[in-house]
Amino acid sequence: MARQLTTLPIDCLYEISEYLEKDIPTIHSCLLANHLLCEIFVRILWRDINNIVDNIYHTSKSSSVRLSFFNTLIACLPNESKEHLYKNEIFIPTTSLKSPFFNYEPFCKVLSIPGIKSIVYDSLKLLSIQYSLHVPLNYLVINEIVKMFVNQSSLKVFTYYNQVNNFNNLSFPCFPGMRNLSKLYCDSNLPSDFCHQLSQTCHNIQSISILFNDNNNASNELKKLIFLQNNLKSLTLRVCNYTGWVNIIPTLAKHSNIMNILTKLHLYCNSDYVDIPFSFIELFKNLQESDLNNDLNLSIANFCLNLNKLIIRINDDEIDMLKSIFISCQYLKFIKILCEAKCMSETILEIIANYSPKDFCELTLYNSKLDFIHPKNLESFFISWKNRKSVKLLTLIMISNEAIDEYYEVYNNEYYKNIVYDIINNYKHEKNDEDYENYEYIDYKNYEDCCDFIYHQNMEIIEKYENLGIIRFKSKVVYIKEEEIEFE
Repeated sequence: MARQLTTLPIDCLYEISEYLEKDIPTIHSCLLANHLLCEIFVRILWRDINNIVDNIYHTSKSSSVRLSFFNTLIACLPNESKEHLYKNEIFIPTTSLKSPFFNYEPFCKVLSIPGIKSIVYDSLKLLSIQYSLHVPLNYLVINEIVKMFVNQSSLKVFTYYNQVNNFNNLSFPCFPGMRNLSKLYCDSNLPSDFCHQLSQTCHNIQSISILFNDNNNASNELKKLIFLQNNLKSLTLRVCNYTGWVNIIPTLAKHSNIMNILTKLHLYCNSDYVDIPFSFIELFKNLQESDLNNDLNLSIANFCLNLNKLIIRINDDEIDMLKSIFISCQYLKFIKILCEAKCMSETILEIIANYSPKDFCELTLYNSKLDFIHPKNLESFFISWKNRKSVKLLTLIMISNEAIDEYYEVYNNEYYKNIVYDIINNYKHEKNDEDYENYEYIDYKNYEDCCDFIYHQNMEIIEKYENLGIIRFKSKVVYIKEEEIEFE
């Protein structure tokens, strides 16, 4: 296969390599095939250090493989960094001092300090337990590796979480490799000096995501970094309680340049109580995508009329709010809904059919399963969609969360069983005698049998309308705890 690949034009090989970015085993095979493929695929492998961490450090049981990557990082360090480590009695094995085949650091476009931390902690522990217990020595190694990347790479994405002030000793005198940074993920504990230095270099960041820690305060330097951006399109704020927003929203309001160019706003709050005026959403004149805390959903219909993508969580008593959003937001094309109750799906589909704007084309239902939708009502929804004046192909995505399912099985088992049994009984009575064989085999007292039957009946309906070109259906199963759920 490698011989066949090398007969392709070089541009084709580069394009093929882009599709394999997440397929680390295949990339490794290409690296070993021949020199040409190695030169192409090594750039993909080193583009995102997190991919290497996930595939080598989190899954590999081979200490030699993990140490080999760490040794390569050390070998790439400039001589002054190696000397600095040596002077601090960090003795690197001689195998790490050999010159690498490539200058790998320029290939890196996505860098995560937590990822580098994982590499260093794991490797130093394998080399000598005293290093892993010696926090200053760990940070010294981390600092030299990160400094190498920010000086010699052209980074696009940078992640720097400092939740417990563990990385305050990191020091980078300059950021030449971050001039073209487009995404920044950080927390509110970023050292002021770091924010100040970064604000001197980076003025075209397009996406910033900030995790506010317990104190919920953003430093003036971090705020300044935000306000100095000329092309900020997306802002995400995650706070422990509403005071985090109170701390930064009024400051944002004073900078019209940010308010006018921002198109995506994502706000997450762990607190059920949000004490800020909903009207602040109106300040974002060109907002097109939004993911807001539950209490802020009320403001969408009034102040976010230009939205084309929305991510919300709704309870079964907030259905009328969903209607209002569809009526007001006539540019809405995509919506992701976290259903707080599994039985909401039918009602949501009915609202989509009757109230969604003419250009609406994609619905994602999170925490939803086909088992809780009556086949008759599902088909009724598809017929309604088919009969719309402006018929667009509808993409319907249903995501089932097994972590939440486990919770329901323990605490709400009987409640959800009754829903399924009601669907089955209604379905049975609606069918003619000639269709009896379709459900004759079902044990109506067996919950799993009932769910399985409803699922297969619905899949037959879905296949029918997919063949008619009315819908495109996707399903996905995830395992994410409720408190860890994030939409992107």
